[in-house]
Amino acid sequence: MNNRERTTSVRRGSLRRARGTRALLAAAALAFAIPAAAGAQDTTRAKLPPGGVITLQDAIRIALAQNSAVRFARNSLALDSLSIRSAKNQFLPNLSASSSASQDVANGAGGNPFSASAGVSSGVTIYNGGQNRNILRQARTNAAASVEDVGRTRQSVVFAVASDFLTLITQQEQLRVQQENLTAQEQELAQLQEFVRRGTRPIGDLYQEQAAVASTRLAMVNARRATEVAKVNLIQELVLDPRLEYTFATPTDTTSPVAVDTTKPPQAFNLDSLISVAFQQRVDLRAQALRVQAAQTEIAIAEGGRMPTVTGNAGYGTGYNSSSDATFATQLNQRRGGSVGVGVSVPIFDRGAVSIAKQRAQVQLENELLTLRDLEQSVALDVRRAYLDYISAGEQLAAADAQQKAAALALQAAQSRYRVGLATLVEVTLARATLIQAQSAVVSARSSLVFQQALMSYYTGVLDPTNVTVGT
Repeated sequence: MNNRERTTSVRRGSLRRARGTRALLAAAALAFAIPAAAGAQDTTRAKLPPGGVITLQDAIRIALAQNSAVRFARNSLALDSLSIRSAKNQFLPNLSASSSASQDVANGAGGNPFSASAGVSSGVTIYNGGQNRNILRQARTNAAASVEDVGRTRQSVVFAVASDFLTLITQQEQLRVQQENLTAQEQELAQLQEFVRRGTRPIGDLYQEQAAVASTRLAMVNARRATEVAKVNLIQELVLDPRLEYTFATPTDTTSPVAVDTTKPPQAFNLDSLISVAFQQRVDLRAQALRVQAAQTEIAIAEGGRMPTVTGNAGYGTGYNSSSDATFATQLNQRRGGSVGVGVSVPIFDRGAVSIAKQRAQVQLENELLTLRDLEQSVALDVRRAYLDYISAGEQLAAADAQQKAAALALQAAQSRYRVGLATLVEVTLARATLIQAQSAVVSARSSLVFQQALMSYYTGVLDPTNVTVGT
């Protein structure tokens, strides 16, 4: 092997080592990048409170920060704000610079001169039938409607979170009822086993009580599953990571459904006053009214197309040609010049474009008016339904509370009679089942009353997203 071959071999070896080194570095960088990307946090997610315990207020804060509906509404508002900026910019003059250069070729007169020119120009719309003003007015109206939409979306999200929280509390109360019932039945089962051992009760009663305990355990399993499903619904509403575990704090007794005072009559409402409040407070009604105004402005924009357009323009430039004997600087100085002018454009025949645009705007206005009418009707009917449901919920709670008290006394009496041999186990089992049913009915009725109160606030539009409690 000669020196040249040896040198070539060394270079090839060095090149292979360099490529191998780069490959190792790239693999190492990828190895570090993959865990970093896997551990990167989604910046769109709100921070959880310390300790991982989520209260109602924490849930509302998280929902308002990262719920998709709220963020969509905010993005729509941001787009409307950009439309306002765009409409304002239409009142400003434009400014542009231009240049050109050319080289003659195959010139029969002899020579191939080179020429160049450069200049700046500006133009502004002085008058266009008020279209610019109306477009700006419409953009501002749409932005104001979007502000109201954001407010209503926030109310809807907060109401959904509060409802899901209330559902979770209700399921926890139902689970508590089943747990207390299971504890009581297990105690009675232990007593019955002693009675059977002594021979004072038949073995059939023991089997029947064991079946009742097993049935209660199944009911408790179902109640526990319903509680977990309620947590899943909250996780979905808050857009939390489904892979993690969360603890939702039950509100204090002053805001819990079990704290509803059944000795007090339900709060009195007047239907006419509620509907009037809804018409004044519902931000979605105000948003739709603003969209009606925007549709009316669209008609004015279309009518502006019939008016003449007046524009102002100005320009300044210079040029150079190599065929001239003057120097470059002299030509630029001699050929410089500017102009100022005003242009007027009068539409004579536009193939019906303005007429079609106006008719389209009128149809859109009618659609917005129909939407407003239907929304007002829907708001009034929603308030009426909430009013009737609230009255019914109060009556159901009073009836369920009376049923629970009577069922508790009936169970005590049946147990006392059974201990002295004057009643059968069937009577005790039926009395206990009636009590469990009554306790569940009380929990459901209390939650329903609290829900109807929140529903009344939501339908009338007085729900404050910054101050929400689950309870009375």
